[in-house]
Amino acid sequence: MTIAADKPRLSREHMLELLRQMIRIRRFEDKCAELYTQEKIRGFLHLYDGEEAVAVGVIPVLESRDRIVATYREHGQALVRGVPMTAALAEMFGKQEGCSHGRGGSMHLFDRAKNFYGGNAIVGGGLPLAVGLALADHMRGAGIVTACFFGDGAVAEGEFHESLNLAALWGLPVLFVCENNLYAMGTALALSESETDLQRKAACYRIAAEAVDGMDVVAVEAAARRAVHQVRETGKPYFLECRTYRLRAHSMFDAQLYRDKAEVETWRQKDPILRLTTWLESNHLIHADELARIEAGVAAEIADAVAFAEAASWEPIGQLTRFTYAEPVATANR
Repeated sequence: MTIAADKPRLSREHMLELLRQMIRIRRFEDKCAELYTQEKIRGFLHLYDGEEAVAVGVIPVLESRDRIVATYREHGQALVRGVPMTAALAEMFGKQEGCSHGRGGSMHLFDRAKNFYGGNAIVGGGLPLAVGLALADHMRGAGIVTACFFGDGAVAEGEFHESLNLAALWGLPVLFVCENNLYAMGTALALSESETDLQRKAACYRIAAEAVDGMDVVAVEAAARRAVHQVRETGKPYFLECRTYRLRAHSMFDAQLYRDKAEVETWRQKDPILRLTTWLESNHLIHADELARIEAGVAAEIADAVAFAEAASWEPIGQLTRFTYAEPVATANR
């Protein structure tokens, strides 16, 4: 666990909450993998195991009025933001009680009330959306920050450069959060990028940038506090590169032939949950019964979510064309 002079002073209760949130994401993802093998969840499924410290370190620093744009690996981000686990799982089941009415599935969790503007199935597709949201808020003088999560694979996309250029040129309040897990699907970063120090790409656009150990939730939170404060004070963009690693395959269809088991095992020793738990235990800040209570609470929440999703309903066929057009427009054209 790193210690820095500018790191916020953290209480024991806060540290336990960071741990609880990471465990909550990890166990939810484990259950999703199980449900996928049972064909309860269909389509694509991209899990977040190993990257929990990024969502847990960044999102609670934001205010409820701030906006979040995510990727297709967004279950953890949605849960930390406050999207109910019941609605998230029902969405993955394809049920109409899901947060996107069962029409989006795993890659398109969305909750307008939480200012969670969703996952996005297109690599880098959330970047221009985030810039557009920030432009609207900038024109209204709303003082709102838009946080945009994306992976290292997105930096090879043209819209990455277009989005950063416009955000810098127009002075837009966007926090760009790059979750650099070293692989763009099955392609190692070093094989696809001439510059692997990704924060330097943002610096080319004169955007303030820093890199942080994305396996250390405390370090991520400290960096996020600095970044959000600067965005809110200046109204200008900030680039935060979180260096992390996904412990599972890219998706449920990935045989992981591009990396060996030894590499994965090396990173498992840096697991953010293991790391924080070990630190708390070594400093006598958590007891075995407290850890058991956290696990039991999470297990109960997941059981409730599974029951909710199982009991939820399929959308009637008569509703099939609903949401094709905005409803006020459809009404006006009748």
